[in-house]
Parts: sequence; C-alpha cells; structure tokens
Amino acid sequence: MSDAPASADIKPAATILLLRDEPAFEVLMVKRHHQIDFASGALVFPGGKSHAGDHEPAWAEHVLGWERFGAEQRALRIAAIREVFEEAGILLARRRDGSPIGGEACPMEVRQAVDAGRTAFLDVVRDLGAQLELDALTVFARWITPPLTPKRFDTWFYAVKAPDDQLAACDGRETVDAEWIAPAEALRLAEAGERKVIFPTRMNLKLLGQAQSAADAVARAAARTLVTVQPQVQERPAGRVLVLPPDAGYGVVEEPLENVM
Repeated sequence: MSDAPASADIKPAATILLLRDEPAFEVLMVKRHHQIDFASGALVFPGGKSHAGDHEPAWAEHVLGWERFGAEQRALRIAAIREVFEEAGILLARRRDGSPIGGEACPMEVRQAVDAGRTAFLDVVRDLGAQLELDALTVFARWITPPLTPKRFDTWFYAVKAPDDQLAACDGRETVDAEWIAPAEALRLAEAGERKVIFPTRMNLKLLGQAQSAADAVARAAARTLVTVQPQVQERPAGRVLVLPPDAGYGVVEEPLENVM
C-alpha cells in the first residue's frame, strides 16, 4: 500500500465498484440527491466517509478476513460495505454457516436507521447472524482530493463481484436512483451531457473499462501497483490543468481545470 501525508482536513472515505457479468459487464452506480452538498445530482459509485462505528473492536467476531488487515483497512472496508448497504441495499456478507444472504438483506427502514445513526451497523449484522466479507474486496484505487476543493477526502476504491442473489434499490435520501451500467455507456452519457459524472468517477470508469469481466477487473486491480492519486494543478499555455501521476494506471491525464470544478 502506498502512503500519503495525513491531514486533519482530509477525511477517510471508501467507495465500492460493485461488478456483475449478467446480462453484461456492468458496475452499480447511484445518482446523488440534488440537495446533497457533495457531487449533488452526479452518477457515482456507492460510498462515503468512514464513521466511528467502523472502528469498533467488536467487529472482529462479525467479519471474514479480520486477521488479514490492519486497523485502517478493516475500518475502510467496513465503511465501504456499510455505504453500499445504506445506499443500495446490498450486503456483502455471508451467514455464519457460509450460506449467502439472498433477496432483500434488510427492510428499507433498517437501512435508513443505520444511515441516520439511530441503529449501529454492527447490531444489524449481529442480528442477521452474518459476517462481512472484508477479504472479498480488492483495492482498485486511492485518490486524495486536491487542496483547491472545499472538502477533501482520502478515498479508497474497492472492486468486488456483486452477490448473485441480492437486488439493488436506492435509499431515496442520499441517492435517488440505482442502475447497473457498462463503464463505456456511463462515459458516453457523461460526454453527451445526459449524466453528471465527476472527474474521479470518470477516470475510474475509464480504468474499469479496460477489463472484460468482473473477474478480469478484480484481477487487474490486484496486479496493479497502487499509486495514490493526488492530482496536481499545473500551468499550460492554454490554461491551468489537473495532472495525474503517470504511473497510476490512467495514462497521461491533463484535464482542463474548468472540466473538474
């Protein structure tokens, strides 16, 4: 794992690229509510900030892969799984007997209670007799928001194949739509102005689009050397651009600043 300078102004966050192959290679994306203050109305991968409850030591008894990760990665993976549960209703977990969790993992009111902080996610998982699959998540990317933005996040992106027997449904609060979409189609819609897709999402859709299947995407992510993306603003004759590290997997990227603000 690559390291980057820590700052109290940079909040840890986690995002899930939930993948499937039927009827085609697609990723789950959600549309942010227009009243949300960050990326309002945008098509994004489910995700959000890490919460204090994601760090509870009691999670040790309710996850798979606990011993494989340090405290930071445990909490980030729990946060990623919690966020996709809250926003799309998918629970990346198995019952203690190893059987999958099918259909609707929990009623909408339970998801909303977790999102609002009225119910601890740990209690929901415990009551289901389930264990979160931390070891099913593969690091896909890590992005740190540049200083020019009002809110800064240290966001870890994880790729994982979606459960075959669960249905995705938006929460109606943070997200107002959930859709499975091919990476190339999401990019086409963004280019045509039919969807709002923010710069980091667009870059990761392009990277994801290099794969041919969910397994291929996960394998590619596992094989890549993780380079933390900290976009830099640089001057060019035509104006300021946002530049990505050339060895991060995205190729040479010099995005006009007006396209990312």
